[in-house]
Amino acid sequence: MSKQIDQSFRDTIGTIDSDSAKRNFIHPKKPKGRFYNYRTWLSWVLLLIFVVTPFIKINGNQLFLFNVSERQFNIFGFPFFPQDFHIFAIAIGISVVFIILFTVIFGRIFCGWLCPQTIFMEMVFRKIEYAIEGDRGKQIKLDKQDWDAEKIRKKGLKWFVFALVSFSIANIMFAYIIGTDTLIQHMKDGISEHAKTFAILLVFTAVFYFVFAWFREQACIIVCPYGRLQGVLLDNNSINVAYDFVRGEGDKGRGKFKKSDDRTTTGLGDCVDCKQCVVVCPTGIDIRNGTQLECINCTACIDACDAMMDKVGFEKGLIGYKTENDIEKGEKFVFGKRHWFYVFILTILTALLFGLLVFRGSVETVILRLPGQMYTTEGEQIQNVYTYKVINKSSETLENITFKILSHKASIKYIGEEHFDVNEQEQKEGTLFIKIDKKDMLSKKERIKIGVYSGDELIEEVSTNFPGPLVVK
Repeated sequence: MSKQIDQSFRDTIGTIDSDSAKRNFIHPKKPKGRFYNYRTWLSWVLLLIFVVTPFIKINGNQLFLFNVSERQFNIFGFPFFPQDFHIFAIAIGISVVFIILFTVIFGRIFCGWLCPQTIFMEMVFRKIEYAIEGDRGKQIKLDKQDWDAEKIRKKGLKWFVFALVSFSIANIMFAYIIGTDTLIQHMKDGISEHAKTFAILLVFTAVFYFVFAWFREQACIIVCPYGRLQGVLLDNNSINVAYDFVRGEGDKGRGKFKKSDDRTTTGLGDCVDCKQCVVVCPTGIDIRNGTQLECINCTACIDACDAMMDKVGFEKGLIGYKTENDIEKGEKFVFGKRHWFYVFILTILTALLFGLLVFRGSVETVILRLPGQMYTTEGEQIQNVYTYKVINKSSETLENITFKILSHKASIKYIGEEHFDVNEQEQKEGTLFIKIDKKDMLSKKERIKIGVYSGDELIEEVSTNFPGPLVVK
């Protein structure tokens, strides 16, 4: 591959002018074709899911909620708490392994088809831009012309619509963070009563506006680490959006198409050097240069090339989903040992996550000795002070909660109410004293078992340490 092309292009990126070192704004031609249609349909489905999901509830719980400040999390309607962090960590691990496996096989297909950045940029903001300013040629012309009435009107309208869309996205995103009901209530109450919420919304809006109105494809090229990650994960057996350089370059390279050409005798490849694959690229690269970190596998170049092949009467597929081995050796994709290893790890982690979810209780109690407090003695009894936290993970109220010592003869003295209720998805905290007779102390640090009861029903058992003086018998 390196013998056929000049590799110096890898020293720069398409969004930076190599001469002036200034920002080179990309104006891709509006793509069209079967892959673009598939991506459009998929994007509308994903956008609909994104908008509708905050309004879906299961057992009164929002389907997805990520309220970090109040430590409330719902995933598929199931409430999670900071104490479930290990489950969250395993879920993140599964996501990472899945992305690695997916990338090893299909390259950066996630970026082109599923990534929110790409969907919003190409299927929302870019379409607005095409509708207001026109296609590539008209956009370039508009950028170069003076600030006359036409330019002010079109640019102003575009920026205004961008701001409205950014504000709408910010509201939906915020619904995932503080909850849809809370957000709607804040809207009803007005800005004066919830100035903080409105200020955060404006920050979210500014971020989205900045990314999609100015920063744009640089988020994929500069900020996102995935492009660099694929360089480590991809091999010659990975399926990628790729240019068939063997067919395209032939023996004597590419050349402009002429009706009188017989490429079987001239030695030229099927690439007619029309550069349609370049002008449709949203990151400004030439796919014919090979795999590049800027490529998001959006398939725009495939559609553009197929359309040109149709026009000149050549076979489609000069650019397509291919592996390096397929292009160079004619070897199709093979599911190898490396892939099976990732599948094995993914299966283990998924089974572990499933087990933790199945056996995850609806209540979790934590009882710990009060930090910095020593045991005290009262006659023939030893006393320690503890704090407790009862977390209700269910969708029902836990009523008449109380504690009983199961492993020792002991008494409990509460600071505050002895019996209490814990509402759904809430927690109760408090302090209590536990007293044990000296004669029942078999060591200077006993391990005691405490039962958590809802009425007469034992709902959980917890253990904690009970220190005391060394008793010689």
